[in-house]
Amino acid sequence: MIVLQVNQLHKSFGIDEILSGAKLEINHRDRVALVGRNGAGKSTLLKIIAGEMSYDSGDIIIPKDTKVGYMEQHAGIDSDLSIWDEMMTIFEYHHVAELKLRSLELQMADPTVYDDADSYARIMSDYDLLQVAFKDSGGYQYEADTRAVLHGMQFFPEEYDKPIQSLSGGQKTRLALAKLLLTKPDLLILDEPTNHLDIDTLSWLERYLQGYPGAILIVSHDRYFLDQVVNFVYEVSRHKVKRFVGNYSKYLDEKAKTYERDMKTFDRQQAEKEKLEDFVQRNLARASTTKMAQSRRKVLEKTDWMGSPNGDEKSANFGFSIDRQSGNDVLKLEELTVGYSGKPVSKDVDLRIFREDRIALVGPNGVGKSTLLKTVVKDIPPIAGSIHYGTNVQFGYYDQQQAKLTGNRSVLKELWDDWPLMNEKDVRNVLGRFLFSGDDVTKTISSLSGGEKARVALAKLMMLKANTLILDEPTNHLDLDSKEVLENALIDYPGTILFVSHDRYFINRIATKVIELSGDGAFEYLGDYDYYVEKKKELEEIRLEQAGPQEVGAATTKQSTSTIDKEAKKRERQISRRLEELEAQLQTIEVSISAVEEKLCDPAIFQDHEQLLILQKELEAFKEEQEVLMMEWMELEEELEIL
Repeated sequence: MIVLQVNQLHKSFGIDEILSGAKLEINHRDRVALVGRNGAGKSTLLKIIAGEMSYDSGDIIIPKDTKVGYMEQHAGIDSDLSIWDEMMTIFEYHHVAELKLRSLELQMADPTVYDDADSYARIMSDYDLLQVAFKDSGGYQYEADTRAVLHGMQFFPEEYDKPIQSLSGGQKTRLALAKLLLTKPDLLILDEPTNHLDIDTLSWLERYLQGYPGAILIVSHDRYFLDQVVNFVYEVSRHKVKRFVGNYSKYLDEKAKTYERDMKTFDRQQAEKEKLEDFVQRNLARASTTKMAQSRRKVLEKTDWMGSPNGDEKSANFGFSIDRQSGNDVLKLEELTVGYSGKPVSKDVDLRIFREDRIALVGPNGVGKSTLLKTVVKDIPPIAGSIHYGTNVQFGYYDQQQAKLTGNRSVLKELWDDWPLMNEKDVRNVLGRFLFSGDDVTKTISSLSGGEKARVALAKLMMLKANTLILDEPTNHLDLDSKEVLENALIDYPGTILFVSHDRYFINRIATKVIELSGDGAFEYLGDYDYYVEKKKELEEIRLEQAGPQEVGAATTKQSTSTIDKEAKKRERQISRRLEELEAQLQTIEVSISAVEEKLCDPAIFQDHEQLLILQKELEAFKEEQEVLMMEWMELEEELEIL
């Protein structure tokens, strides 16, 4: 079933054309990625589909009963309610239904109702219909669903009463995403949903979206995330939208094949065009050949010559070099404690870094990854422990906040002031490699987009020619094309790299070691991100096999989402056993309920009010027990699905 059709959509801002004849189709259960460079029109298209922005011409067709949910970039919840109360506003219809059920139960328990068999039968019928509808609409599981989604978004029960106004911007964004997921729209539209999410939360979100019951349309620069979630890719390029089947990696493969094929066709056409133009130029003035030349000129004019597959889209073009090599020992951290104002966020960190290491620093948000990098480059002092620097080590530091850029300076002055001995032409040439040309170099830093600021920061980093790069979220704000250019530059870099990133695709391409940082130390894995994940699972399984039941039980009460993931296999076995027990109990209760209901349908029972009252109380007890067991069953099913 089609949930969205976009036909011949056109959109311009003044004289700037954004979309021209865009086409897009999404069916039920499709997972679609919208990719393209920054400024290509991805977010514009999402806003138009969601009804947030007008368009010039074309058609957007969404079936009448299709519910659309949209979350734009940097969205957040602004509410005076607590976290839990805000989530419960989604389920007001369940609350109303619950009140109706309680009201009918009170009526059924009223002895005077038994005097009127017709009224009693009608109430029983209404109750059964409402209860079935309540169950089918998720009335018995919405609270369990809410807890599961909040847990996945790193909100835990002790925080449910916390006022939303007290949350940080990133927490409000995560809460907005949680709320949208709980509404379960038929078409879920997400613009950069992976912002503000750590790796554990990203992994949970991937699994959730893989099992999502509706269609999904996503804009994201997280390539690992797209590979795990989507099965179609629409590329927005040069005002057009083109469809590819498969995940992001398959899209790249198909795009490369298409580009190679188009280049051959383009080269062949250009050769043909040059021959025709040459013939016309040489023969038009000759009386004997002028008619032939005129004929070929008409062919030139009438032919719809193919444009260059490269189009007018330019890519950044840069690399990192070093002035001089460092010694073999680059950094040694011993029992290091880092934090702010004497308050530690991570302690007892021991780490050795050698020349040409490529080390990814991972861990949950708030564990001190960025703080550790700032401590290493001496932006903040260590609280305890020691840092030993190797011979000839020169740091180049990339700050994810671009705090070292000066807001009121122009792009040109930002570089030139740091390298005053360079002439203006050379500085402009450097900036040109980072896609700043012409009047772009006179823009002030404060007026730049996040992606533009990132390119300025990378230009300054390249100019340093440092032999050790310390990078804090270097792929933030970069579009997919710029990420690939950065990755290739770092792969060819002859120095040492220590970096923090939530981009797992980036980690896989760059890292040769992964260091997992926790509140009380660091653990080293020799490999890329995929190796780190697999090795972590193996180590956790070994630990659980060796652990005693008391240790496992104590750990279970304190575990976070990531720990639940680690112990998934063990927990799955526990859940499966309990589900079997619950299903057997539910089957027994269903038989008992059927037997009581059959007795209540006996006309003879209607005349015996005492017997009727006994049976009614018995039925209520069975149904109450059934509801409790069903709630537990649904919660376990939800947990099993998440695992």
